[in-house]
Amino acid sequence: MSYREIFDVKTPDASYSASFDFSANLAVGETLSTTSTTAAVYSGTDPTPSSILSGAPTVSGKQVIQTTSGGVEGTVYYLYCSATTSLGKVLSREGYLAIAPGAL
Repeated sequence: MSYREIFDVKTPDASYSASFDFSANLAVGETLSTTSTTAAVYSGTDPTPSSILSGAPTVSGKQVIQTTSGGVEGTVYYLYCSATTSLGKVLSREGYLAIAPGAL
């Protein structure tokens, strides 16, 4: 089973909510307690890849939602999400977000 997502392509002028689903690894009654998300460049060039993250990640049930905005055209970002559960387990998910050219 892969925990890697390939998110929809976004343009630099649009926001996108990247969703990381942890439901497969949560026991009955177990919840997500603390979360964090980081961003790095997978391909392309962006000297400050963390600037694509807009605000802190939020928990929605068994998912972590990270809003993204901006980004450099032609760059693919690697997003890494870590979550600690109510039972003390540390879980992680990762994904790739590509930035397409903006509107003309």
